[in-house]
Amino acid sequence: MVLRFRGAAVTAITACVLVVCVDVLVNRPLTALVVNLLDVAVISAIALWLKWVVQRQGQRFAAVRAVAEVAQRAVLPLPPARVGAVSVATRYECAHAEALIGGDFYAVRSSPYGVRALIGDVRGKGLPAVSTMAVATSAFREAADQAATLRELAVHMDQALARFAADVGDQPDAPEQFATAVLVEVGEEEGWVRLHHRGHPPPYLIRGGRVMSLEPSVPGLPLGLGMPEGVGVSGCDTFPFHQGDYLLLVTDGVTEARDRHGTYYEPRTGLAGRDFRTASEVVDTLVADVTDWTGGRRHDDMAILALTPVR
Repeated sequence: MVLRFRGAAVTAITACVLVVCVDVLVNRPLTALVVNLLDVAVISAIALWLKWVVQRQGQRFAAVRAVAEVAQRAVLPLPPARVGAVSVATRYECAHAEALIGGDFYAVRSSPYGVRALIGDVRGKGLPAVSTMAVATSAFREAADQAATLRELAVHMDQALARFAADVGDQPDAPEQFATAVLVEVGEEEGWVRLHHRGHPPPYLIRGGRVMSLEPSVPGLPLGLGMPEGVGVSGCDTFPFHQGDYLLLVTDGVTEARDRHGTYYEPRTGLAGRDFRTASEVVDTLVADVTDWTGGRRHDDMAILALTPVR
């Protein structure tokens, strides 16, 4: 058991008292007693100083992590279980228990054009990633109701991230404040889903036990690179999306999860042949599969968003 600083100090004092008592009992000369006492006292003082330094650093780290986690939860609130005519399920899993802060994000919002959703991954970790994530999700929520198309919505987010990078241009990591993303639009009654890819792993469509990867016809560049409109910007792809279908969006913590042999997890085979009843069941099954595949040893954060039409 690791003692607190007060307990360690009491232990050090007790050790000094004991060494004196032992030397007195065995009738050691005064010089030897003093030398032994100084040895124990110096070692104890060094140990107490190291204990104080480590404890202080731990307190500072805990404070910074708590602030960042609160900030992340503020910009990444848990979506409701239902948005419009779509059932929603999400999960955020950090790679390490001591690192509760990551750059993965998602958002779901109802709009005049249907239910719009977003999943993405910011380059980096910690407070810089949370800041970039806040800009990306805020820009999405701001423009989701106004942008007539997903491409316009992506351009708005791209410009917001580019402005943010320019505002913090004096920071060492500012040139890399970008994010990959997939934007989604689900028609309320038309039975389709529209996707806009910006350098992110493609979503999966689960239908009747089959799992299909919805690859973009024209891949796009990540958001925030500051490219002029029309350069590296993909269009939108439309797919049928009916009741009983599940749209599964993930970050690379899923697609790059590896087993002990270095083999990547593949959702198209891992989830194939299964009968799902809810979006939450899809998410829970995927998390369990990835955990089993990696043996619980993940190297990247994992964000999951599952959508399914409901009446």
